[in-house]
Amino acid sequence: MADLWRASRGYVVPLLGAAALLGGYRLVERWPRPEPVAIIAPATATPAPLVTPSPPPLTVHIVGAVEEPGVYALPSGSRLDDLVRLAGGLSEDADVERVNLADYLRDAQQVHIPRRGSTPPPAPTPLGGAPEGVRAAPGGVAISGGLINLNTASQAELETLPGIGPAYAQNIIAYREAHGPFQRLEDLLEVSGIGPTRYAQLKDLVTIE
Repeated sequence: MADLWRASRGYVVPLLGAAALLGGYRLVERWPRPEPVAIIAPATATPAPLVTPSPPPLTVHIVGAVEEPGVYALPSGSRLDDLVRLAGGLSEDADVERVNLADYLRDAQQVHIPRRGSTPPPAPTPLGGAPEGVRAAPGGVAISGGLINLNTASQAELETLPGIGPAYAQNIIAYREAHGPFQRLEDLLEVSGIGPTRYAQLKDLVTIE
């Protein structure tokens, strides 16, 4: 009898172990599996593009040897050639050697296109309501914006000054590139080609501020 009991234990213990494993497996099968969780990366805000305001248009008066003289509105940065085209082009008797078609235009400016053999008309007289700082340059061209800044003016702007052609304008730019900004108006006398007489013509028309 004892031998029979010992023999049966050899079968009962493995059976109990197998039952336990099977029960555990069923328990695991019945346990609800967690649902997968989606990980969403935080959205990065896209910066709004900067809006650069457009510069106001130019209003310019052209007279003289053009087909359709008058007042025209042009985009900022326009040149004299753009204005001449709007005015129907040059007349047959236009003296093109006395104008710079590549020159930049300025708001409230009057441009006179001379005729061959003619003398330049007197500079136009600003109206009482004209903005402060408007002045007239030789050749009948009204220049808006007040004084010419020697430290920031372009070559085209410098050439609007009396007695300053392309060569002198380049000398002024070369001086400030070599020595830095003008510290005083008298520094103009250090520019090649500008002596006391020309300085006297320029000192009231330029600034360094």
